[in-house]
Amino acid sequence: MDAATKTASLPPEWTDEHTMFRKTARDFVEKELAPQAEEWEANKGFSNDMFKRLGEMGFLGLGHPEEYGGLGLDYWFTVIWLEELVRSRSAGFNMAMTVQSDMATPVIADIGTEEQKQEFLAPAITGEKIAALGISEPAVGSDVANLQTTARRDGDDYIINGAKTFITNGSRADFITLGVRTGDAGFGGISLMLFPTDTKGFSVGRLLEKVGNHSSDTAELAFDNCRIPARYMLGQENMGFYYIMQNFQGERLVAALMAVAGMQMLWDDAMDYGNEREAFGRPILKFQVWRHKLVEHLTAIEAARRLTYYACDLFEREEPCVEAISMAKLYACDLAQKVVYDIQQFFGGYGYIEEYHVARAFRDLRLLTIGGGTAEIMKEIIGKGRGM
Repeated sequence: MDAATKTASLPPEWTDEHTMFRKTARDFVEKELAPQAEEWEANKGFSNDMFKRLGEMGFLGLGHPEEYGGLGLDYWFTVIWLEELVRSRSAGFNMAMTVQSDMATPVIADIGTEEQKQEFLAPAITGEKIAALGISEPAVGSDVANLQTTARRDGDDYIINGAKTFITNGSRADFITLGVRTGDAGFGGISLMLFPTDTKGFSVGRLLEKVGNHSSDTAELAFDNCRIPARYMLGQENMGFYYIMQNFQGERLVAALMAVAGMQMLWDDAMDYGNEREAFGRPILKFQVWRHKLVEHLTAIEAARRLTYYACDLFEREEPCVEAISMAKLYACDLAQKVVYDIQQFFGGYGYIEEYHVARAFRDLRLLTIGGGTAEIMKEIIGKGRGM
């Protein structure tokens, strides 16, 4: 059996190192992150020092090269970290950190020059520099090939003009992995650049008020004749669309993995609540209608986990994985909408009270079928890949 037809390990065969790492990650999240979740949610933000704290622990560079401060571990360590990070019960915080580790920086590790890796990747891994990914624009969401922000070559520099929106970490980032137009219309004119936010002409506009994920900042950004050195070009000019599409695969796996872990945590919460809460003289978990509903969801969650692990296995082995990742994100993130709805209903009136996690989860999980590629885009990718 060749590598291309090898069956994925479902679930993976965890090593002792994986098991020990899970315990370390869980202890850290439950002791240092989860106790602060309510404060972060109320304040709609957290200290920048948290990036440095996660950097100290190595969580921002699990898969990044050791020569730049990363740990050089296999992707299953990232899987474990994402599953345990959900226990912080702060989806906004989680989003900010995964943008740093899994969305804005992998492309630097993959195609960046030595100089770029030293200047941007290394300090991002330690948390000394905060990163953002700048793709979405006011008139461009899913249609990445239609980016309007321009980068015009001027001698040894590029001059950037345009606007970005929905940018996580946008108000605090030290640099942005930025999608720009350097060529003609369409996907062939897109490039990726590294943009330091102390550049003259750059400004942060509104901080956007979101339905959920309140502990992360989401900003509008403006670029007015911003001059940056040409050496900040990532990879080849006008090849950015392909880099972005490749980078999206990691981002979409993050969404699928955290959707599955989030659903499992909600299901566990429901079990605890259902055994404690009584109605009509017995625990509500003893009512068949709810037992059957929760069993249906548990079965679907396990199916989502297996599909997502299959996509992770392909991703780790650098095999064709776009369809599997698209399916995992589509299925897991759509399922999360159904699971959180029913579990909130199971909690009754308490499910509508802020002190119960399910109320916040109802808002936070809604983003999953929108961000990182909508459910509709996932269906288009899968359909086109099958010749539809």
